[in-house]
Amino acid sequence: MSPAHLVFSPWIPAWTLAALAAAGLALVVASALGRAGAWWRLLPLAVLLVALANPRLAREEGVALRDLALVLVDDSVSMSVGDRPAQSATALAGLLDRLGRLADLDVRVEHYRPPPGRDAGTLLFGALDRALADVPRNRLAGVVMITDGQIHDVPAKPDIGAPLHVLIAGHRDERERRVVIEQAPAFGIVGGSVKLTFRIEDLGHDGDARVTVSRDGGDKKTLLVPLNRSTDLDLSLAHAGANVVELEAEAVPGELTLANNRAAISVSGVRDRLKVLLISGEPHAGERVWRNLLKADPSVDLVHFTILRPPEKEDATPLRELALIAFPVRELFEEKLHGFDLIILDRYRRRAVLPDAYYQNIARYVEGGGALLVAAGPEFGGVDSPYLTDLERILPAQPTGHDAEGPFLPLLTQAGHRHPVTSGLPGADSDPPRWGRWMRVVGSSLSGRGTVLMTGPDGAPLLVLDRVGDGRVAELMTDTAWLWSRGYEGGGPQAELLRRLAHWLMKEPELEEERLSAEIRGASLQVERRSLKEGPRGVTITRPDGTTQALDLADQGDGRAVGRMAAGEDGLWRVSDGEHVTLAASGALAPSEMSELRATQDKVAPAVAATGGGIAWIEDGLPDLRRVEPGSAAAGGGRWFGFRANHAEEITSVRDSPLIPGPLLLFLGLGGLVLAWWREGR
Repeated sequence: MSPAHLVFSPWIPAWTLAALAAAGLALVVASALGRAGAWWRLLPLAVLLVALANPRLAREEGVALRDLALVLVDDSVSMSVGDRPAQSATALAGLLDRLGRLADLDVRVEHYRPPPGRDAGTLLFGALDRALADVPRNRLAGVVMITDGQIHDVPAKPDIGAPLHVLIAGHRDERERRVVIEQAPAFGIVGGSVKLTFRIEDLGHDGDARVTVSRDGGDKKTLLVPLNRSTDLDLSLAHAGANVVELEAEAVPGELTLANNRAAISVSGVRDRLKVLLISGEPHAGERVWRNLLKADPSVDLVHFTILRPPEKEDATPLRELALIAFPVRELFEEKLHGFDLIILDRYRRRAVLPDAYYQNIARYVEGGGALLVAAGPEFGGVDSPYLTDLERILPAQPTGHDAEGPFLPLLTQAGHRHPVTSGLPGADSDPPRWGRWMRVVGSSLSGRGTVLMTGPDGAPLLVLDRVGDGRVAELMTDTAWLWSRGYEGGGPQAELLRRLAHWLMKEPELEEERLSAEIRGASLQVERRSLKEGPRGVTITRPDGTTQALDLADQGDGRAVGRMAAGEDGLWRVSDGEHVTLAASGALAPSEMSELRATQDKVAPAVAATGGGIAWIEDGLPDLRRVEPGSAAAGGGRWFGFRANHAEEITSVRDSPLIPGPLLLFLGLGGLVLAWWREGR
């Protein structure tokens, strides 16, 4: 029970009481000026005012409250390396045992783990604020954090109203080598190069380190770079879209973890204007389809020539006078040939326009990484066929001279149903396909290579793709595909087919028939393996922390095999099927949580000092715990931690009683009146 204290509970408002007191005092003063004994009237006036003020003695009754100690355990990713989980568990058990022996102290344990999908680091003090939101500060005896010290939201002066103590998990002599990306571009031009600046950080050590650089899981090369110094690296961008570049430093004995030896960046490859050379052998109905398709794409820089002289016309007109403009043969097929991304020969026939040596240049261009599309017509099986040149060695379909005339329905082969160029074309999901017929197939047979995606009557090759050296070739064995764009018999997806075909020839990653891709969607890792081969597939997943897991993919019947697994960890995920490797990023490619892993007390030391708490390393043993009075020291150099004894109470009731009993007030009032009357009557 607390000591009694005086309170007033006036019967009338305070301002009224003050007015009565002023008026009464004025009357007494006025009366006292006329007669000497009038001052005795102050006595009954004072008794009246005291009675109206109603003074009372109040006493509060309550129960003592137990103090509270909060233990906040850091369960972030950095706390999972080495023996820190075991240290943390041992320290928590020891703390709970020793705190349980302290008198009048309750203990609350909170665990913190950063939410997935964000790269904010370890926000342990934010978690502390949330944990203390419902704790009265007059009950808080102290806070203990179990952490490795890698905290990213340490305030200079935390406002917790109690001592903050920290137990550091880890070891003072830890060695950690890590890859630090200092500067990296967000995008670059495909075929060009970008500069990446990085360093291999290994504090306290000198010398060089071997670093393996890989792009999209392949194309590895090894560099020797100095430790703790910036290194510039020129990287070439091979394709459009995300180019994921990974750097992995060679491991050294005694490292805390190898997860930090890797870092990755994603550089978006942007294509410059694509340069396409279209040569039409003669004017025909489908010529404009090619031109309109390519001109409609703003990223395509088209160079188009049409040979106007019909083959049956023979006269003595000089060749240089047959063209509307001069045909720059030497410039196109010798000087600037390798500057084109794609060459299209549309119903082209061999004439005196191109010397034979230039066909050899085209073949070398393809073998060196170029792309060639041959859209064949009846001339392909004649004596002036372009096949009867050096192009023979790169074309997969050779003419037979037996063309098929008449309407037919183009059909997808088994490979066509699985190849990304033709798989899923609008109208191809039914049997027969829902598209119009074509009118002619140029007779051909395969020369032992190539993949047939579409066929005509009697299984005749209609669309054939092939890889030649580092380049690619496609042959479309008809000149009537334009009927789809005209809506004949309902038309068909000509624009989509030709777009996919051109992009496959130009090596767009999304149209590769043998491709492994992975993507983080929400909290899941989705893996897709595209292949012309049927059957289930299996892949190996390497998590950001270095652990591996197998994942089975289900064949979808359209060239894709897909699988999904939970991906609750931020960082770089590696997927491999034994032939291909791909990467997927969840959150940041180099998360802040993994940027520094060595245990340290330096970051949290100022905040601990501001609260009067202490810091101790778990490897040195747990400090002693004791209760301390408010205002006393709360830590002893890491040897002991103090928890404040607040002596807080919860008020259960308040009792009050009159300061002056009523009968006594009545007696004093009447006595004052009698005394004043007697003194004035003398």
